[in-house]
Amino acid sequence: MNNTVKNILIVRTDRIGDVVLSLPMAEIIKKHYTYCKVSFLVRDYTKEILSNNPSIDETIILQEKNGKIKLSANCKEISSKNFDACIVVNPTFVVALILFFSGIKLRIGTGYRWYSFLFNSKVFEHRKYAEKHELEFNVNMLQKIGIKENVNEKNVQYHLSVDTKALKSVEEIFLNENIDIKKPYIIIHPGSGGSSIDLPISKFIELTKKLIEEDLQIIITGNKNEIEICNQLALSKKALNLAGKLNLAQLIALISKSTMFISNSTGPIHIAAALGKFTVGFYPKIVSCSKERWAPYTNNKLVYEPKLDCENCTREKCEKLNCMDSIDMSKVYNDIKNVLIKI
Repeated sequence: MNNTVKNILIVRTDRIGDVVLSLPMAEIIKKHYTYCKVSFLVRDYTKEILSNNPSIDETIILQEKNGKIKLSANCKEISSKNFDACIVVNPTFVVALILFFSGIKLRIGTGYRWYSFLFNSKVFEHRKYAEKHELEFNVNMLQKIGIKENVNEKNVQYHLSVDTKALKSVEEIFLNENIDIKKPYIIIHPGSGGSSIDLPISKFIELTKKLIEEDLQIIITGNKNEIEICNQLALSKKALNLAGKLNLAQLIALISKSTMFISNSTGPIHIAAALGKFTVGFYPKIVSCSKERWAPYTNNKLVYEPKLDCENCTREKCEKLNCMDSIDMSKVYNDIKNVLIKI
């Protein structure tokens, strides 16, 4: 046991899914070091993911102005917290610099960046080769503070909470749209924010039509930039498009009451997995974006990738060959039907 680690900061200043896949780190630290204070440094738009998590003592928001990180202000705030260790799960130069100047004694981070000299405890694992899942990469970093944990899809704990006010507001939306919240519904989320290669929208339309014919209630979600894509799936009154209408807390609440979540590789699919929902995901064979690294970390899932047998696939190659179009939606639909019978 490392008795010197009593106040630790986990740094995850990237996107929604990345933050969700870092949540188990807090629970594991508390399991081994019950006395340890655990804080997270995140961006403002992901803070709801950490809300009311019993394993997280404090959430610190990265201070930014006009999209630029405020170096001095962040240094001042983090210095005031007297952290004795930080784990930089996803590093950037500016964030690494802030932590260095904040005087944190033990700074854990990758050993493969040009600025890795700013870390004094280095991790040498290349994530881009997808030799394990992103969540497992995250948990492995805890070895640097003396914690070795064998996490898997059966024992993982996220402790993702649902905000009661957000849930009430979602119920009001359903009431206004004449949607029966007591009736099971499936969420389809066709965008990914550019984080991966998407399933063609024509394939989502094909699947949505089939699900509507089964008299299933469909809720379509996405951000403000995905409203037009999502509109293409609003094929009848049974498919309600809420793209651009929900904040993150409301999206979490919506997912918490759903039966199934269907999407590309994107942050909300990890929210669904963390909430114990059945997930259906579509992934390219590009190693850095693959299901091996980014599939929902749960046993309750169906995951599909292109049928094409392509080696060393790249984003350019995948887009040129339109690999994702080779996914058979009839099989996807039949698989989903079989799952729904059992749920």
